[in-house]
Amino acid sequence: MSIITVPSSTSKVQQIKTLISVASTVSHLKQIHVSLVGHHLHHDTFLINLLLKRTLFFRQTRYSFLLFSHTQFPNIFLYNTLINGFVNNHLFHETLDLFVSIRRHGLSLHGFTFPLVLKACTRSRNLKLGIELHSLVVKCGYYHDVSAMTSLLSIYSGSGRLNDAHKVFEDIPDRSVVTWTALFSGYITAGKYREAIGLFKKMVEMDVKPDSYFIVKFLSACVHLGDLDSGEWIVKIMEEMGIQRNSFVRTTLVNLFAKCGKMEKARSIFDSMVEKDIVTWSTMIQGYASNSFPKEGVELFLQMLQENLKPDQFSIVGFLSSCASLGALDLGEWGISLIDRHEFLNNLFMANALIDMYAKCGAMTRGFEVFKEMKEKDIVIMNAAISGLAKNGYVKLSFAVFGQTEKLGISPDGSTFLGLLCGCVHAGLIKDGLRFFNAISCDYALKRTVEHYGCMVDLWGRAGMLDDAYRLICDMPIKPNVIVWGALLSGCRLVKDTRLAETVLKELIALEPWNAGNYVQLSNIYSVSGRWGEAAEVRDTMNKKGMKKIPGYSWIELEGTVHEFLADDKSHPLSDKIYAKLEDLGNEMRLMGFVPTTEFVMFDVEEEEKERVLGYHSEKLAVAFGLISTGHDQVIRVVKNLRVCGDCHEVMKLISKITRREIVVRDNNRFHCFTNGSCSCNDYW
Repeated sequence: MSIITVPSSTSKVQQIKTLISVASTVSHLKQIHVSLVGHHLHHDTFLINLLLKRTLFFRQTRYSFLLFSHTQFPNIFLYNTLINGFVNNHLFHETLDLFVSIRRHGLSLHGFTFPLVLKACTRSRNLKLGIELHSLVVKCGYYHDVSAMTSLLSIYSGSGRLNDAHKVFEDIPDRSVVTWTALFSGYITAGKYREAIGLFKKMVEMDVKPDSYFIVKFLSACVHLGDLDSGEWIVKIMEEMGIQRNSFVRTTLVNLFAKCGKMEKARSIFDSMVEKDIVTWSTMIQGYASNSFPKEGVELFLQMLQENLKPDQFSIVGFLSSCASLGALDLGEWGISLIDRHEFLNNLFMANALIDMYAKCGAMTRGFEVFKEMKEKDIVIMNAAISGLAKNGYVKLSFAVFGQTEKLGISPDGSTFLGLLCGCVHAGLIKDGLRFFNAISCDYALKRTVEHYGCMVDLWGRAGMLDDAYRLICDMPIKPNVIVWGALLSGCRLVKDTRLAETVLKELIALEPWNAGNYVQLSNIYSVSGRWGEAAEVRDTMNKKGMKKIPGYSWIELEGTVHEFLADDKSHPLSDKIYAKLEDLGNEMRLMGFVPTTEFVMFDVEEEEKERVLGYHSEKLAVAFGLISTGHDQVIRVVKNLRVCGDCHEVMKLISKITRREIVVRDNNRFHCFTNGSCSCNDYW
């Protein structure tokens, strides 16, 4: 082993510096230390400071402190060196202990000390001490020191004292981007995103160039507000200032555009990125899922796997949400197999998505099994179970889960009661619905939302109690919206009250003048009443405004592929067989005495033509495809974007009886499980 010796002559200090600087191991530094002690140089603060810096370079904080503590008269420079090393190694409490020692020994503070100690105060959340140091900074004459004052600014911002932060900010003579970032961060922490965006724009007006870190924080504020204009503004500013977009900036831009529904722009930025990490992929997948592009979300997830990226919880949740929207149960369960089941059960975020997928695919029995297996539950999970059970027809079981919520000491929220009320609506449980509706404010001191009122209007409307429903709307403390009026319209449709329906639709058109569906329904109301001229006038108004009805379409998943159908659609490769199957089924139904319910085709055309229009609704095509493409023991699962019409509902019941197949149809309102000629909704939807 080589032994390092230190020259005894003071003229050899430069050689000692060199020995310390080239020492490649801690062992070498310890040998130098031993030699310094042997030559009585271990109290030379200059040499000890050099040695201290080198030990901290190797992150030997314990040895560094030992070296420091054996120095007889440590000066402020030694303290600053050790404080700097402790801060860099995240030893914030130890840093504050050193500062207390400085004050106890009466050493004069250095401008370099304050920023480090204040940073330690911030990181250790000792904001009280940090604020107390303000007077000391002023007393020691460092109130013009940018670093010290910026650190103080961070303390005030972090503690939510924005007025004091502003005063410190105004006193800083030369404000750098770091100074602006410190104040901006305070507004973000306080949730004042609009003020934060205004501050950023003011900074840019003063020709201060933001860095990438600041831009990411700015874009995150835009995401919280859904402020697309400000996001697009910063993109232009970056181009004007020549600021490069790194991966963090690009990913945050993808998130912003996705949150604002601009998926084409989000995809453009995504595709322009040379390197994409799992966060970027997950952001894009979730964007597709939340913006009603489930097929694109599934396709991107599969593409991500081809890039050999392991899915994280966010990409899995986005994928499952897409499968839920498509009703793609088999595809969703394949995705589940990519993650260990215990990971699902121990992750509330993923478990919620899994239960939701099963619920929306009409397989809530499997979703309930997941719910029961979970050891830890919160209100989000309880709500997912309650809502999923209610929408799938297991209303009484959803009530039982609600009871379990109370036993577990979990406080219900507005979403809890919304799920319960939806169950009451689907099952026609008026007394239970009224009990839960009253309990919201009376028993749990929660505020009723417009959705809660909408459920009660829907419940009474479906029971034919239109006067009660209309009275509730008139007595609402909040202005009724399209949900409430739409619920009343459903009741009018069920009891064929065209007079009230006309009034309701005029309210809906006033609220949503751009919604073609409202005009179509008003036209249909006139058609039912034989008021063909007025129906034609409504449709003429639609044509003049360039409005088009949202087309009804249905889809069915088969072996991981989603097949989509429109009404009277002949684009599918198996169209001939699909239509032949429907023809065969139609013949069998006619032999059973079935007559198409032509009142659901509200046009002034011949009855024979009405029957033809009804015969090829999108859900019938999807079911026929399922029948010719799957085994007799398989459940046929179809999803439709609109409400199932009465004729299709009757047809599905008969098809389930003829074929002895279980057919699950999810429309935009609820699930219908058809078995042996009956439906789980008991014809109440």
